[in-house]
Amino acid sequence: MSHRPLDPRDFDQETVTTLFRQAKAALRKSLGSVRRALPVAAVADRSSRIVDKLLQHDWLAAAQGVALYAAVSTRREPDLTELHQCLQQRGVRLYYPFMDSIPSGYLTGFRLWRPGDILKPGSFSFAEPDRNAPLARRGDVDVVVVPALGVTLDGHRLGSGSGFYDATLPDLCPPAKSIAVAYDFQCLVELPMESHDLPCDDVVTDTIR
Repeated sequence: MSHRPLDPRDFDQETVTTLFRQAKAALRKSLGSVRRALPVAAVADRSSRIVDKLLQHDWLAAAQGVALYAAVSTRREPDLTELHQCLQQRGVRLYYPFMDSIPSGYLTGFRLWRPGDILKPGSFSFAEPDRNAPLARRGDVDVVVVPALGVTLDGHRLGSGSGFYDATLPDLCPPAKSIAVAYDFQCLVELPMESHDLPCDDVVTDTIR
């Protein structure tokens, strides 16, 4: 009996979408479990290497406005605190993501962080700037650093599932450039992609770039 690989063209679009979303959910579960198992010391070491590579990146060296994220420690995300401090010392404007609940759903974007500001957990557990802080407009941000659960070397990423970056990156990019950050074990050969999934412009891990 002969077999051939499954071809998406064998299925209707609704079935393909369901299969892709099931595959994404399975990947989120497995990759999230592996990442959460990282010892705190390993997170610190790998994060430091990621920050070193980002600081050497040409795009960040020339940037005057950078959008970062505040790592959720329980998820063992790469910690960018050291990057924040270095960029602040350079006088770079720093922005952080937010999701505000509105009657029609959520308003997403980035707000300016200012010295003395305290990032506080919002609706989706990640830390956000004060709601009165200025919004980032197109042209304010030169680089967006994007967290990833999984990523391919050509920039396609698997996020947490909220759709934040797919919805928000088009508001800033271009002219801003996006860099996905992850640990080396999160690099994948390919990912199930849907039409709304946007690739990042570059990828940085603790061993790549």
